[in-house]
Amino acid sequence: MMPLTMAVTGERNTIVKITGRDEVRQHLAELGFVVDATVTVVADAAGSKILAVKGSRVALDKTMTNRIMIEGGGKDDEDA
Repeated sequence: MMPLTMAVTGERNTIVKITGRDEVRQHLAELGFVVDATVTVVADAAGSKILAVKGSRVALDKTMTNRIMIEGGGKDDEDA
């Protein structure tokens, strides 16, 4: 298990845990970041990441990506 900040661009990962206050976890859940969801890093720019999750693309800063714990690291063969 590692934070999403350490994910490699283009690899598919599974969310295993969301940390932080209830309000933060609820906000991330509303964006699609829930346990067992698949997330792919589309781009990494200046500490922020553009992520593909549940058919949408979302940009999160390092503070938020540190709260999302992932496993996996399979190459994403499909267009995210």
